Amino acid sequence: MAKLKLQYQCSACGSLHNKWAGQCGDCGEWNSLIESLPIDEKTSSRFSGFAGQSVVQNMDDISLKEEPRTPTGISELDRVLGGGLVHGSVTLIGGDPGIGKSTLLSQTLATLGQKMKALYVTGEESLQQVTLRARRLGLGDNPFRLLTETGVEKILQMAKTEKPQIMVIDSIQTVYTELLQSAPGAVAQVRESAAQLVRFAKQTNTALFLVGHVTKEGTLAGPRVLEHMVDTVLYFEGDPGERYRMIRAVKNRFGAVNELGLFAMTEQGLKAVSNPSAIFLSRHDEAVSGSIVNVTREGNRPLLVEVQALVDESHLANPRRVTLGLDQNRLSMLLAVLHRHGGIAMYDQDVFINMVGGVKITETAADTAMLLAIVSSFRNRPLPKNMMTFGEVGLAGEIRPVPNGQDRLKEAAKHGFTQAVIPKDNMPKKADIPDGMTLLPVHRVSELLDI
Repeated sequence: MAKLKLQYQCSACGSLHNKWAGQCGDCGEWNSLIESLPIDEKTSSRFSGFAGQSVVQNMDDISLKEEPRTPTGISELDRVLGGGLVHGSVTLIGGDPGIGKSTLLSQTLATLGQKMKALYVTGEESLQQVTLRARRLGLGDNPFRLLTETGVEKILQMAKTEKPQIMVIDSIQTVYTELLQSAPGAVAQVRESAAQLVRFAKQTNTALFLVGHVTKEGTLAGPRVLEHMVDTVLYFEGDPGERYRMIRAVKNRFGAVNELGLFAMTEQGLKAVSNPSAIFLSRHDEAVSGSIVNVTREGNRPLLVEVQALVDESHLANPRRVTLGLDQNRLSMLLAVLHRHGGIAMYDQDVFINMVGGVKITETAADTAMLLAIVSSFRNRPLPKNMMTFGEVGLAGEIRPVPNGQDRLKEAAKHGFTQAVIPKDNMPKKADIPDGMTLLPVHRVSELLDI
C-alpha cells in the first residue's frame, strides 16, 4: 500500500496546505495548521460505517424497537448511562488524574466480564499494574482480558481476532495511527485514532469506553470534535483527595443529560451511594445563621443540598464575592436585587457562598436559598432547622416557579423537613401537600425577607 501524502488544514478558515507553516497564508492565523489526511476515493471509506447503511427509507419502514441495555452492576453508573450499557455505543470518560477513571472501568469490566467477553487495552500502565489494581480491589481471578498496545491498527487487528463485546481504551491520548507522522496526543492523532475506533465499535456492535485526559481548565484535552464523535460524554467531578466523587453526563444519545452519579472511594474501589442527599446535609445540632437547605434537581433526581453563606464587613475598596459550586455572576445579580427590592445594601460587605459537599449547581432554583442564607448571616438570625426552599428570583423582584416542584417537596418530606418556602406558582393542591409539611408561598422578594 502506497504511503498517503499528508496535508495540513487550517483550523480557523479550513484552507489546505501542502506543508506546515507557522502562519496560515489565507487567513493569517498563527499556529492553526493541523496535520490531516487527504480524502479521495481510496481513503474516504475510513469515515464510513458511523451511522449505518446509506439507504434512503421512509419513516414507516424504520424499526423503532428500543436498544437493549445491559446493566453494568453499578447502579450509579447505570443511572448516568441512561439505564445501562447499549451495545455498539461509544462512551468518553474524562476527569482529573487519580480521580478513579481506571478504577471504575476495571470494576465495570470485572462485573460484565462474567457474562460477556471484555478486553482492557492500556497504553499508560503495564499489564502487571492493571493486574495488581484488580487484585487490590478484590475483583477475582481473570475478570477480563488485557492488552498493552498504543498503535490503533494493531489494537483493531487484535480486537477482530478476540471479538470482545465490551472494550476499554485507556487512554485515547496515548493511541496513535501510523497514517500520521505527529506524536501521540496531538490533535490530529486523537481525532484520527478515535474515528477508527468508533467505526470499529459501530460495525461490530462493540460497547467501547474511551478514557480522556483533561486540561487544567477541567475540559477534555484534544479536539472538540472528539465529543461529537462519541455517543456519551461523562465527566468526573470532585477533588481526588476527597472521599466522594461525582460523575455527570453532559451528553447522552441514549438517555437524559445532566444526570449525576455519586460514588464513595473505599479500599475496595468506588461504591455507589444510594442516598446522596444525606451527604450534602450537615445536620447541625442547633440552628445556625447563614445556612438553609435547597432542593435542586440533577437530571431526574431531586437532591437536598445545604447552602451556606457568610457575610462579613469588608475592609477592601472592592468587597469580595466568592462562590463555591454556584455562578459568581448570579451572586452579584442577586445582591443587586436584594438592594433594589429588599432595601438591604451589601456594598460594604464581603459575601461568601458555599455548597456543602462540593456539588455544583447550575439551575436557578437555588436563588431563594442564596438570598435567605445571605440575609440570615447578615442579620445573624438563624433559620429553622426544618426549613427548606427552592425558587428563582427575577430582576423585577418576583419569585418565579421552577419545574418539578411536587417532586422536590416529596424528597424534602422524606428527610423530615416540615417547612418549605416555595414560589406561589409552585403551590400544589391541598390534597398533594405532603403530610406534616407547612408551605409558605411567596411572590416577591419583600415577602421572602418577611419570612
